[in-house]
Amino acid sequence: MDEQLFFTAAVGFEAARRVELLRQGHRSQRLHGHSFLASVRAKLPPNWSRFPGNEVSQLRERLQAAVAPLDYGHLNCNVEHPTDENLARWVRGRLDMDGIASIGIQSTLHEGVNLSSNDQVHIWRRYVIESAHQLPNVPAGHKCGRMHGHSFEIILYANQDSRGADMGVDYDYLDKIWAPVQAELNYACLNDIPGLNNPTSEVISSWIWHRIKPVLPQLSWVTVYETATCGAHFDGTHYRIWKEMTFDSALQLKRAPLGDIRRRIHGHTYSVRLHLHGPLDEVMGWTVDFGDVKELFNPIFKQLDHHPLHEIVGDRDTDAASLANWIKEQAQTVIPQLDRIDLFEGKGAGVILSWGDVAPVLLI
Repeated sequence: MDEQLFFTAAVGFEAARRVELLRQGHRSQRLHGHSFLASVRAKLPPNWSRFPGNEVSQLRERLQAAVAPLDYGHLNCNVEHPTDENLARWVRGRLDMDGIASIGIQSTLHEGVNLSSNDQVHIWRRYVIESAHQLPNVPAGHKCGRMHGHSFEIILYANQDSRGADMGVDYDYLDKIWAPVQAELNYACLNDIPGLNNPTSEVISSWIWHRIKPVLPQLSWVTVYETATCGAHFDGTHYRIWKEMTFDSALQLKRAPLGDIRRRIHGHTYSVRLHLHGPLDEVMGWTVDFGDVKELFNPIFKQLDHHPLHEIVGDRDTDAASLANWIKEQAQTVIPQLDRIDLFEGKGAGVILSWGDVAPVLLI
């Protein structure tokens, strides 16, 4: 697949709303408020930004200006039915720019929507299970061979052609479907559950898929966060995993104009997510061991962490897009299953570089 580069930005806003089209007596019909997070993912045309390397900052400025009328406001005054879906459409209209791939609205820590350019609505809802497991087929001495536990986070994605509808799949409906699965997995040893004798993140995501899909035809992905920094997706056919790391580095933007403060040496705490796609190992129950991904990437990580990036990457600049391409060149040969890199220099602000099938946009 051809390489794709998306620029991303995210902005929070505080607002109140009533969602009056919900069933009578629903709590969201009352005036209430949220700390919303709006996000945008875009393929930007050449020369879109004021200078090369400024794309992320400029996209965030555009998004900030778009949502400004909503901040500390009553959403019903701007949007007739301020559902997450309609808020995403409103923000997309306010941005009024080419190249938008998706607009996200996260209304709580546990739910939100992503609206694609063709008006597909990807609704997601997050659940937590407190569970124990051990992996029976790992080599002797592997830490995951011991009985241990996680606060697993499970995310269900439901995708549908909304055709402009005010609301897609109701979050409460997802809760109802999820409830019996939650009861079975929560506060349990996963190995004791039929079908989960080897409960890797990949196997858990597949097991949940086959439980939920028959009663939720719109289900498009199941995501399992084993920890805050690694997990797996399953879409009914393909397995994907990711491993996330942070590094603290200095940089300067060589192409910034004279007088721009970003020509000075400054720094970021970066987050990098490595996404891998591959067949499931029928014995191990995983695509690649998370620990192996970290070990293989570690020499590259050591070049980046606590270093001046502008002295590491040669003649290229150190903006997010240039740096993601540098990481791809270094990592592709040692991690052949790698097909996507997310690199963020701030909360939701960065790039997604993909040369495979683009999996769900992970939560910010």
